[in-house]
Amino acid sequence: IVDDEPINRMVAHTQLAEIGLAVDTANGGARAVEMARHNRYAAVFMDMQMPEVDGLEATRRIRRIPQHSDTAIIAMTANVFAEDRTRCFQSGMNDFLMKPFTPESLFAALLKWLARRDTSSVRVA
Repeated sequence: IVDDEPINRMVAHTQLAEIGLAVDTANGGARAVEMARHNRYAAVFMDMQMPEVDGLEATRRIRRIPQHSDTAIIAMTANVFAEDRTRCFQSGMNDFLMKPFTPESLFAALLKWLARRDTSSVRVA
């Protein structure tokens, strides 16, 4: 979970951890890229707007890491305009989750992408 807002990280972390998932968090895009270099993740929930390295740039950098060329990266954002969605997809994100999200929408997005890959040895960020 990558978000500069601590409450957003805590809410998503709690919801995912309660169902038994191993979850890492990062408070910004630069930290997320560094973590992706050292860990294999099944999915990344990425805030779109963060200071320094935003979610779009962080996604582009993560995509250049060979082990994450096909990792599910799901935008978590309050930006709901069509052009925002387009920018997310152009940066390499796979899906779009609108904030505030419900547990059901969070789980649905995760299950949609986890069903497409072998996740036996990966974590969720």
